[in-house]
Amino acid sequence: MPVVLVVSFTGAFSSLTRIEGYGTSNIYNWMAPYGALQGAVFAGLGSVGSSADDLEQGFFDRLLLTPGSRFPLLVGTVGYSACRALIPTTAVFLFSLALGMTVPGGLLAVISLYIATSLLAVVFCLLGLIILYKMKTQRSLMLMQVIAFGALFISVGQVPQSFMDGWLKVAARYNPITNVLELSRQGFLGDVAWSTTWPGLLALVSMILVSGALAWRGLKRLAP
Repeated sequence: MPVVLVVSFTGAFSSLTRIEGYGTSNIYNWMAPYGALQGAVFAGLGSVGSSADDLEQGFFDRLLLTPGSRFPLLVGTVGYSACRALIPTTAVFLFSLALGMTVPGGLLAVISLYIATSLLAVVFCLLGLIILYKMKTQRSLMLMQVIAFGALFISVGQVPQSFMDGWLKVAARYNPITNVLELSRQGFLGDVAWSTTWPGLLALVSMILVSGALAWRGLKRLAP
C-alpha cells in the first residue's frame, strides 16, 4: 500500500515542484518519506490486529493468567510493530530510488527516515492498544484507521505549510506528525540538521511516553 501511495501522490502532485517554495524539484524526495510513514502507521496497526485476534479467540486470556508481569505482552507487541515497519520503509525507499529519488543528506538521511518510521509505528501501535484494551474487539481497528488517516493527511504530507490556508494550516502547524515528517524528510530535501531533528524526536518520544502510559494502564485493568 505505501508503494501505491507513492505512485499516486507523485503523479497527482508532480507539477507542484515547479512552484517556488515547494522545497524540492524531485517529487519523489518529498513523497517517499510520506509514503514510508504511511506504511509504518499501518505496520503498527497490524500488530494491534494480531493482538485483537488473540483477544477475541481467548488466547490472550491464557497469557493474562500466567504468573509474572504483563509488561512483556506490551513490549513484545510494540517491538514487533517497530521491526515490522522496516519492511514498508525499505520497500518505499528502494522503489523510489529506482524511479529517480536522490538522497542529498546521505547516510544520515536514511537513518533519520528509519528512526522516524520505526518510532511512529510504535506510537500508533500503542494508540491502537489503548482502544483495543477498552473495546476488546477487532472493530476497534476501524476507529484507529480513521485516526491514522486524519493525523497523516492533516499535516505537511502533500504540501508545505506555506501552501496552506485557513484551518488546515493551523491544524498542520500543531499536528505532531508534521514534526515527524520534517525529521524523516530533511535528508531528502537537503542536509540533516539538528534544528529539524530534535522537534521530530521530541514529538515521537512525547507521544510514546503518553500513549505508552495509557496502554499500560489499560493492560493492567484488562480482566481475563
